[in-house]
Amino acid sequence: MRTPILILALCAALAGCAAPQRPDADPEAIARVAYRDAGQPSMTLITVVNNRTGQGGHTGLMINASERIIFDPAGSFYADVVPERQDVLYGITPGVFQAYRSAHARSTFHVVTQKIQLTPEQAQIAYQLATSNGRVSGAFCSNATSSLLKQIPGFESIDVTFYPVKLQEQFAQLPGVVTDKYYEDDSDDLKAGLAAGNATLNATAGG
Repeated sequence: MRTPILILALCAALAGCAAPQRPDADPEAIARVAYRDAGQPSMTLITVVNNRTGQGGHTGLMINASERIIFDPAGSFYADVVPERQDVLYGITPGVFQAYRSAHARSTFHVVTQKIQLTPEQAQIAYQLATSNGRVSGAFCSNATSSLLKQIPGFESIDVTFYPVKLQEQFAQLPGVVTDKYYEDDSDDLKAGLAAGNATLNATAGG
């Protein structure tokens, strides 16, 4: 009985990692919003952390390669101006990234971002892995992200894990990582945060 109990506990801890699936956006919609940050190729590990327990609630990965995307495995984020296909969010402008962080940061959770610079080759490999991964089952966000990271040259030391904070701790050991913590003190209702972000993005056409 131990294994089923552990699985149930993991699913409860990663409740934010089990969102309803949205229909895949078509290639034309994705192409219309393509955005690439002018800075150096990079990726940013995003970890949603419970303020009370310190446990992880979700893992995502922003990749700045030929365009900037967020690999959001089994994620909850949505916005009318952000196409999603196979658990990848497209058109990640600064405004969209802020909406993503703001939706997840609330009175009960904060968001840890860990950015690391990549070579163009590493970034494009990460991009290809994310866009070809396919949809991820609920509670497998960290497993999918750590599995992806391990395939990028230079990141083979990453151990595959189901736990967001364990992945965050591994990522912190990589040379050159820049860490930031983002807090908000608004409603603990994730749906309210998503709706507010969606409204803001609609008003600003994606920022």
